Amino acid sequence: MALLLKTHYSLARESIRRNRTRSFLTCLGIAIGVASIILILSLMGSIKNMISSQVKAMGADLVVVRPTKHTNTVDTIVEGLTASNSYMTSSLTLKDAKTISALGNVQAVAPIAAGVATLTSEDRTVKSASVVGTSPDLIKVQNLQLLDGTFFSDKVENAAVIGKNLSLALFGTSTEAIGQTFSLFDQKFIVVGMLDEMKDPINFSNVDFDSSALVNADYVAKIGGNFQVQQINVKAMNTSIIPDLSNEMKDLLKAEKSGDLNYEVLYGDDISHPAGSLFTLVSGMLTVVAGVSLIVGGIGVMNILLVSVGERTREIGIRKAVGASSINILMQFMFEAMILAISGGVLGMIIGYAVAFLISIITPFSPYIDWAIVAVTLITSLAIGVAFGIYPAVKAARKNPIESLRYYR
Repeated sequence: MALLLKTHYSLARESIRRNRTRSFLTCLGIAIGVASIILILSLMGSIKNMISSQVKAMGADLVVVRPTKHTNTVDTIVEGLTASNSYMTSSLTLKDAKTISALGNVQAVAPIAAGVATLTSEDRTVKSASVVGTSPDLIKVQNLQLLDGTFFSDKVENAAVIGKNLSLALFGTSTEAIGQTFSLFDQKFIVVGMLDEMKDPINFSNVDFDSSALVNADYVAKIGGNFQVQQINVKAMNTSIIPDLSNEMKDLLKAEKSGDLNYEVLYGDDISHPAGSLFTLVSGMLTVVAGVSLIVGGIGVMNILLVSVGERTREIGIRKAVGASSINILMQFMFEAMILAISGGVLGMIIGYAVAFLISIITPFSPYIDWAIVAVTLITSLAIGVAFGIYPAVKAARKNPIESLRYYR
């Protein structure tokens, strides 16, 4: 049996070798589909890992409160993608943050009240700038790094900390913004600190800190900034009390909101799950689209094998005349289809990961290599080869040996 399989493999490889250009183009059809899927899954996996690693870097003492709706996951994600502000209906308030900060075993509490506003300096205006109302505790909870200056405190209400990109747009400098002022809601703010450039533009707080102005949330609310609290980050005294603290926060918020449960209290790996669900959905949809090219590649395999069957009709007749069974002929062409598909799959993986590595040079997204993805991709390629190779193989196996021997090209 092993000798027979080796013979089928040798015959299939010889046939592919005789038609190198045609075989390469057929493999390329499979490779494009595989490369697209590998690239999508690699980038999406990189983003999910980035958020997960950020949460782990914050430590196991982090608890996050987010607004939520009790709908199925797909509806929630689609709503977030289509709405102009996914937190427009947030029920969280600054009062909730103060209530949580009064609990025992709480080290720091930082609300994230994000919004968009126009910022004006002496000679520049930035429209639709990102403004984040928060508390001085944010630097403890988020582990932000300052390039210069200090973080704002409650002592100076109109103090602000800005990111490097916003500093460049607002003041024309990314290093000398300390002491300069800008207007927000017709009120003057003074820059007391500049954030160091963030290595990860995507984070669990859903804020691009490089392009944001961080200000006192209470003061912004007082001067007319009606920003919704999209998240409350809480740092516990120690990790051992996290489950108990989480339950205590749930009970407290439930009492404060008269039993409404339009929020969720998350800790550990659950903090990154909402973003993970979004990227899983997006990557799933993109993978389905990329999978269409795999089907096109499979049609290419079937087309080439049908041509090959026609060209080798006399060969089939001779093999049958000397004792080859229909199963032998079937296996010969099936091996050819599988070799083409697997070769295309391997080529596609090389191309996909090569492109992912090139993208990682100009972006912070390092390639995500998962052997499960590699295995599934190869199995899918093999399945495509089998599915689209079966018809030509059956057609070859059913040929009449007498009529085949009469065939001349």
